[in-house]
Amino acid sequence: MHDQDTPPPGARYDALEQSVLYRLTNGLPIWSVPDLGRELDNPAGVEDAVYGLRTAGLIHQTADGFVFATRAAFRMVEIVGKVA
Repeated sequence: MHDQDTPPPGARYDALEQSVLYRLTNGLPIWSVPDLGRELDNPAGVEDAVYGLRTAGLIHQTADGFVFATRAAFRMVEIVGKVA
């Protein structure tokens, strides 16, 4: 038997979005999506997370593909803190 339960896919996706958001609000203020994917060791997942965060209004993406957190994202991290 397994000692730990495998998290459902939705929880893993949420955790990846959190990781992307925390990376963008802590440290370098702007990243290329490929660099962010390499940093988090999940290039395809990061592209999906960037899309989700962008459509939620938590990050902006420049015409040349760089991403950065919105003011709302900084405020959300301020309120919630880093939990993951």
